[in-house]
Amino acid sequence: MSSRSQVLRPKGLLVLLLAVLAVAGGWSMGTWQARRQGDDQPRDALLQQLSTLENRHAKGQSSEADQQRLLELLVALDRWPEAIALLEPMADRQPERWSLRLLLAELRRNQNDRPGAEREVRQLLNLKPDRIEALQLMTLLQLEQGRGDQAQAQLQATLERLSKPQVRPEAMGVGLLLADLLQKRGQPGQARAIYLRLGAAFPRDVRPLLAQALLLQEKGETKGAQELLAQARQLQPETVDRRLDKVAAAWGLAPLRGSSPSGSPQKSADAAERQSP
Repeated sequence: MSSRSQVLRPKGLLVLLLAVLAVAGGWSMGTWQARRQGDDQPRDALLQQLSTLENRHAKGQSSEADQQRLLELLVALDRWPEAIALLEPMADRQPERWSLRLLLAELRRNQNDRPGAEREVRQLLNLKPDRIEALQLMTLLQLEQGRGDQAQAQLQATLERLSKPQVRPEAMGVGLLLADLLQKRGQPGQARAIYLRLGAAFPRDVRPLLAQALLLQEKGETKGAQELLAQARQLQPETVDRRLDKVAAAWGLAPLRGSSPSGSPQKSADAAERQSP
């Protein structure tokens, strides 16, 4: 499958969810980055921090920030059962913080408790039925349990609901997820039909065009992929968006501003990677 379709590795996804959790909890991204840099210190130092925070928590003296840091350390040190035990009451106390419940579900999944993970996601979807992160995880869980038909039917129903009487912004994320699922299930024609539908509903959004381009590239239709990337760039000509050139370079295509590629596709990709986003 393409890199776009691949599931993040467990640790990578948990780190991403912790970042979302920190921002949703009122932390600045700078604070989060500083914390992450601190996790690069020796394991003994992390264990010492962990012991201090665990003792404070056991005495009922830990602040919300202490609990957040304790959770980060438990995940970083792969102590997932303890992270689950800490996170369960936090998620129950703060149901409005959807990222808590989502992280709990992902931790359960990583413990091979997929039914438990699914229960957590269903709780979240009962409160926020259009939360795309929850729908993504639910789809993954259903696929892993051999229930692809159910996942597809659920996403199709959600997309239809979000499209009537008028298309809502949330339909974009759900439609892209559905199309990705259709590709995974060997239905590229239906996936492309979804992309075309999204493109008609959101004519100024480049994502359906980029997704179609990737679909064509995976089929070896490089010329068609390049044409779609060019169309995506024309949607916002006033914006110099190097991300599109980065995609083109990674595929060994000419940058979309018209200059010819230099060197091999890999060299072009490396050069694009050095560009600022």
